[in-house]
Amino acid sequence: MNALLMLVALSAVIVPFVCLVVLRMSALVGMTISAIVVTILGYFVWGIEGGVIAASFLQGVHKTLTIILILFGALALLNTLRETNAVARINAGFQNVSHDMRVQVIIVAFLFGSLIEGASGFGTPAMVTAPLMVALGFKPLTSVVTALIADSVSVSFGAVGTPIIVGLSTLKDANETLFSMTTLRVTAIDLLSGVFIPLIIVATMVIFFGKDNRFKSVLEIIPWIMLIGVVYVVTAWIYAMLTGPEFVSILTPLTVLVVAVLTARKGILMPKTIWQDALEDGYDTTAVSGKHEMSLLSAWSPYLIVVALLLLTRVVAPVKHFTTSVLNLSWNEILGYERISSSWELLYSPGTILLLSAFLAVLIQGKSMRNFTKACRDSIRTIRITTITLIATLAMVHVFSNSGLNGHELLSMPEFIANGMAHAFGDVWLVIAPFLGALGSFITGSATVSTLTFSPIQANIAQAIGADVYTVLGAQVIGAAAGNMICVHNVVAVCAVVNMPGKEGSVISKTLGPAMLYCILVGISTLIMATFFF
Repeated sequence: MNALLMLVALSAVIVPFVCLVVLRMSALVGMTISAIVVTILGYFVWGIEGGVIAASFLQGVHKTLTIILILFGALALLNTLRETNAVARINAGFQNVSHDMRVQVIIVAFLFGSLIEGASGFGTPAMVTAPLMVALGFKPLTSVVTALIADSVSVSFGAVGTPIIVGLSTLKDANETLFSMTTLRVTAIDLLSGVFIPLIIVATMVIFFGKDNRFKSVLEIIPWIMLIGVVYVVTAWIYAMLTGPEFVSILTPLTVLVVAVLTARKGILMPKTIWQDALEDGYDTTAVSGKHEMSLLSAWSPYLIVVALLLLTRVVAPVKHFTTSVLNLSWNEILGYERISSSWELLYSPGTILLLSAFLAVLIQGKSMRNFTKACRDSIRTIRITTITLIATLAMVHVFSNSGLNGHELLSMPEFIANGMAHAFGDVWLVIAPFLGALGSFITGSATVSTLTFSPIQANIAQAIGADVYTVLGAQVIGAAAGNMICVHNVVAVCAVVNMPGKEGSVISKTLGPAMLYCILVGISTLIMATFFF
């Protein structure tokens, strides 16, 4: 009986994996099938009430609207900047730093994406950086894959420390000591694991999209890549000691951006060859050369406004209170179920901020408002089918998450899986812990929700095996960040913003390896840290 229940609980993992990765179905078809299968099994085997299923579907629809706004805002901003020719100016600026796409992907996807993650979260970074890279000449598939892999290390701290502060909030000893100690463990573990993420990004890009001498193309960039990786993790560790969890993912990429740009421009540790194998066929690199009437500051100003507004609405208490209370479209106690709700503070949403920045862009850059309206129309056309896909995906996610409300007095499916894993792998749990975090993010699409769900179980296992609780929780948090590379609704959303629907399976097949490799590195690092230091 337990084996059957475990199989049913894992259906939320197995069915999407088979549909998207093995059978290479589009997410629209694959996730619709997954939602139907999980719902049927949940109703007939798990005993989930019909009302709970209905409320979960409505929760999924509401959550979809929150994501669609972010998608729309990200697309509208990029399309507006294309219309005003700001993208061409930004591209020219990158060409002045380096023509090498290995360098560009680290600066845009990893460092700029980490800065957006630190200010926003919500899956926003990849939605911003992937289309920006497409505009810079990267192939769409390359852009999506690298943007998702890059949005990983910084996810441990998310939007001003949310995965730590909120993710661990359900623990009985949730206080400043718990948050600060777990923060230190996360950055300490990443000294031996997160340091390799820049290398994993570049290696994945070269292996899948390179043409010739792939081994050499990776080998010759390793000195610079490892410099960036070392500076990133050491800087994060220092900021964690000085500031706690809130500002690690904001201050760290800002610091490392300076190092990356200066070393790239001065040719420090740079390879002699320029790698451009991921360039879109027919893309004219000479089109961005020469003089531009727009200044680089003016071209970048909308993105600077995005970062400034995100920080303002999340750090300044009166502004945060205003944006979270005015135009609050949250839906609580859906169909009368106290535990089923969906939050949506309209002014606080990154989508609203992205859209406002797109509007301000035409004013700052002195362009016609027609550029903004045309960009909005183009963006709406791009995301129509994605809405249906996300509804199916999030309906399945919430049926899975709300499965604790059942008539058979069973644990929720996530808790059942976690307890099964703990029973099977208790002796080697320090190595397995990050995989549970990744599993949570893969299904729910949120590192914070993964940690909210599994941190009590992780803490109990740590105490049972005599391990340092903070270290095991750190592994959970980083594992949840790794799962961000493969979570279905992130993949669906990012594919939508680069107009690449139906390719979700191809994306996951390329990000799955890096996600698992990161979890393996985290597991090994956790074991080393627990054995020799904590």
